Amino acid sequence: MRGPGFANPLLEAVTRPPPRRVAVIGAGTIGPDIGYYLKSALPALELVLIDLKQEAIDAALARLRGYTDKAVARGKMSAQQADAVLTGLTGSTDQAALAGADWVIEAATEDLALKRRIFAAVEAQVAPDAAITSNTSSLPAARLFADMAHPGRATVTHFFAPAWRNPVVEVIDWPRADRALLAWLRRLFASTGKLPLVTGDAPCFMLDRIFDNWCNEAAHLLARASAAQIDSVAMAHVHAGPFFVLNLAHGNPIIVETNSLQAAEEGAHYDPAPIFASVERWLTVAPGQGIEVPAAQAAAIDDRLRGVLWSQAVDILDRGIGASADLDIGCRLALGFRHGPLESMREAGAAEVTRVLQRFAAERAGMPLPRRALAAYQPAERHVVVDRVDGVVVITLRRPEALNALHDQMTDEILAVVSRHEDDPGVAGFVLTGWGTKAFCAGGDIGRFPSLLGDAPAAAQYARDCARLLVHLDRCAKPVVAAIHGMALGGGFELAMRCHALVADREAWFQLPEVTLGILPAIGALAVPQRRWPAAAPTLHRMLTRGDKLRAGEALALGVLDAVADDAGAVLDLARRKVHELAARGLPRLRDEPVALPELPGPDPQPGARPLSAAVVALIDGAVREAARAPTLAQALEVGYRAFGEVACTAAAREGISAFVEHRRADFARTG
Repeated sequence: MRGPGFANPLLEAVTRPPPRRVAVIGAGTIGPDIGYYLKSALPALELVLIDLKQEAIDAALARLRGYTDKAVARGKMSAQQADAVLTGLTGSTDQAALAGADWVIEAATEDLALKRRIFAAVEAQVAPDAAITSNTSSLPAARLFADMAHPGRATVTHFFAPAWRNPVVEVIDWPRADRALLAWLRRLFASTGKLPLVTGDAPCFMLDRIFDNWCNEAAHLLARASAAQIDSVAMAHVHAGPFFVLNLAHGNPIIVETNSLQAAEEGAHYDPAPIFASVERWLTVAPGQGIEVPAAQAAAIDDRLRGVLWSQAVDILDRGIGASADLDIGCRLALGFRHGPLESMREAGAAEVTRVLQRFAAERAGMPLPRRALAAYQPAERHVVVDRVDGVVVITLRRPEALNALHDQMTDEILAVVSRHEDDPGVAGFVLTGWGTKAFCAGGDIGRFPSLLGDAPAAAQYARDCARLLVHLDRCAKPVVAAIHGMALGGGFELAMRCHALVADREAWFQLPEVTLGILPAIGALAVPQRRWPAAAPTLHRMLTRGDKLRAGEALALGVLDAVADDAGAVLDLARRKVHELAARGLPRLRDEPVALPELPGPDPQPGARPLSAAVVALIDGAVREAARAPTLAQALEVGYRAFGEVACTAAAREGISAFVEHRRADFARTG
């Protein structure tokens, strides 16, 4: 595998425009879902579903109308947005409908000969530069596209069910694929809400090697336990057991097919369990409804399941099929594992991993074992990806499942990357950005805070601990620029505030929503705005005490943003230029003396239809004024930390956090 040019696909320079007309071949299960994802992300797109059977097309179009109806009913989509998704969506049994498509996605049955015939027919209908991809889960690209006239414009894009919602897509890097195609696909996927993971062209690629062998090993275990027992033990590692998932996906034939493919290439130890040939559905338990399993039996099952998981993980890395951080995040987001296999190895410790793999090797001869020291398999960073472009280190927050929200591990990784490079004479500075285009950073995870309610000293110390990265940025000798797209909420906005410059796309927006949860921003928002943007202090005060949103245009007018660009890619270019500009002229610093506040709006605990806690609003207002009077920046920040400790002891905080965890609206009328 050659690997991607940049870890963040939005850094890739592409010349191919976004698709205008896409054809999806196969109107069965996943083809229409791929189409729905594309039409939801790119409503102006023309999309045609092609199938041999009209009834399949009719059913697919009805399903997609059902998706939009549900989205509108649940408030996820407006009626106008639903109309845009359905407009330009057609179906056809005629291959002539391929004409004019600039991207064709094949999602037909997993049959190599059939797929090759499809690609021959596609090439006869589309332009030589049209992109062609296959959704196969197992067949190598080198086999699929071997007979094509223009194989460089083809590769595998392996989606995971449900394709309109599951964020992961594997993009296969095979030797004849045009690198410009791979860059275009990765950038397109990242900008439309997907997490593209580049993998090598091995049978079953990266993630299906994990899933298929996890399920196959579960079937081999049926000699010593029932499906319900195995699923019950497995749920310590996954949200749904292997047999439950096989029932859901009608997956028995898939495991037979994929493991037969692996066995033919890599050895009989991958042979599918014979029982798959005689069972259609498994008698098992639903997620969260496990049954009691005797301890010794449970331990044996657990060892085998962890054994196959860790065996496949090290083999994938030893053979260069995928990257370590991609493997972990892919297993979590695409396959539903609670922790990635490498993370679970780290948590188990080297001695336990060695014991489990030695037992697994004894029971399942031929299965891969580590070729290196176990520590060598761990990724340097799990929650950020790092690129170096023109002397600028670009740090991308990559937690798409949490809209790139901060937590302790991510904070430590960002701090470690900055510390590692800030004394490098070849580095001009840093850009901080978020994965994709939906969010820079959606704030901070609640983390340990619920356990700190009622303990002011502990909560204040927690705020100090969470601010360690921001305090480091205050002292950083090299420029740090925030490149913002989408939302920057709470702690994400506080992180951006401590960068030396902020640039954003025109659709970016900011919010400090803590007050709506009965708490307050803990890591700088009570002290920093008036020392950095005194003219914007009234607007930012309303954000603190009312939860108001700030749009990019207004932020630019107030001086909060240094510049605005048209899209996320342009924002990254602008941010890198800003780093070099600041490196040449010097860094702005936050004021380290008291500041005179302009007239601030008074506390208003009922700014609209959503009453807030009067006690919390008053606490925020008082802390902002006290922080402005503080003799130094450090003392001003300390005011915020102590205020966070104080708010942790309020009834409003307990109510707000409980409501958030319980997915309900907080009721501050009874808390004050």
